[in-house]
Amino acid sequence: MRAIRFVRQATMKNENTQDWPDRIFAEFKRANVRQVGYVPDAGHARLIDLCKADPEIADVVLTTEEEGVALAAGAWLGGQRSVLLMQSSGVGNCINMLSLIRTCSFPFFTLVTMRGEWEEFNPWQQPMGSIVEPVFALCETKVTRAMTPEEAPVLTAEALDFVFKEERAAAVLLSQQLIGAKVWTK
Repeated sequence: MRAIRFVRQATMKNENTQDWPDRIFAEFKRANVRQVGYVPDAGHARLIDLCKADPEIADVVLTTEEEGVALAAGAWLGGQRSVLLMQSSGVGNCINMLSLIRTCSFPFFTLVTMRGEWEEFNPWQQPMGSIVEPVFALCETKVTRAMTPEEAPVLTAEALDFVFKEERAAAVLLSQQLIGAKVWTK
């Protein structure tokens, strides 16, 4: 039996454009984020590593993304700020829990790595990837999309400010072009 691995193929090779996860992490720190929930994801790997290494941030590995919505509500009730990192396929898992955020008006911020877009090899990723924005819109979640390394930290900063000042929900979608396409290796 041959092992098959997934590898991220970077779309931009310039080192100056590859530090966007570090700049997003700096925005988490600026916004006083203290809890980060995530289901492990290659697109968030650098950001997850930064959160895990910071003693001021509780990194919480989730078994499913909707647990991250409850984590956000509990963090806010406990006086802390949180962020949920997830892949676009996980948005479908959160639909029922997003009603908690909408109904109770908890601040909620999620950073979503997109699948089912540019150079996607897996057709199973396309249906959910294509409806992430409308799903969030129906749940009264403000959505922005980062297409470039320059946009990602700026849109994250704007969304974090919106979420915690207005006590609303926001999502920043990290396009598949930004995070890179997965490719098969043997």
